[in-house]
Amino acid sequence: MQLSGRGVAMSFFASCIFTIVPAYVLLLAPLDGVQVFAQRILWSLPAVFILLLIVGRGPELKQSISRLKREPLLVLALIVAAGLMAVQWFMFVWAPLTGHMLDLTMGYFLMPLVLVLAGRVFYNEHLRALQRIAVFLAVIGMLYELWRVGGLSWVTIICAVGYPPYFMLRRWMGFDAFTGFFLEMLVMSPLALYLVISLAPAHAFVESPQLWYLLPGLGLLSTFAFAAMLGASRLLPLGLLGILSYVEPVLLFLFSVFWIGEAVESGQWLTYVPIWLAVTLVIFDSLRVLVKQSRSVN
Repeated sequence: MQLSGRGVAMSFFASCIFTIVPAYVLLLAPLDGVQVFAQRILWSLPAVFILLLIVGRGPELKQSISRLKREPLLVLALIVAAGLMAVQWFMFVWAPLTGHMLDLTMGYFLMPLVLVLAGRVFYNEHLRALQRIAVFLAVIGMLYELWRVGGLSWVTIICAVGYPPYFMLRRWMGFDAFTGFFLEMLVMSPLALYLVISLAPAHAFVESPQLWYLLPGLGLLSTFAFAAMLGASRLLPLGLLGILSYVEPVLLFLFSVFWIGEAVESGQWLTYVPIWLAVTLVIFDSLRVLVKQSRSVN
């Protein structure tokens, strides 16, 4: 698969937007993690549908619904994919509210390595020399962290292993980014509606009227970020997508330390520095390949 400049740009855009979400979630008091998760789904659903229509994906949505009617296995895959994404969405809004941002960040540091492994094993994807060096540096950082703390938290493990099977399912289903995302939101919406009706704090919107515009904003942020991420997953090899995903945990780490104020032990820098070097190599390698492709076209 040829390196797509559009895919790389979409991956970077998604990483930047995802980094904004934890900071945004802190503004949504008095809602807890469960309520933010449920509200995020309900407000994202209309945003995704409107965006889907704006970009002209209506015919694709009709075709996808027809496929679901003809292929029962596809319905099962959609439910599983929606469940995998629901878990990740919950963790992403729950962590900043409960002091687990660094555990979450560590999971997102590990997740790209799992993506690279999945790309190599299931899709026979090969990495270029600088990409292999980047993976090696990232593995050094991860192994040092495992040795330092003696294990991984359950938050880290869930975040690390959740997205690779999700991306693989999305590729197998063959839905375009917007259509698949909307269908997954639709599958999750009954659960979200139940959580809002049964567990929402009384008078939350009366006591905190800013929620009326902050929650739609959360839906828009989530929509743009996931649409960009899913678009990148269709345009890029899974291994490269995994390496580019290191941009997000680096930004999340900076957010955890300088915004939330979570403490970093002195020994942890030996974990993060090799990973930051890996990210720098990937950025340089991607730009180099894109320049070569541009020159060959011209």
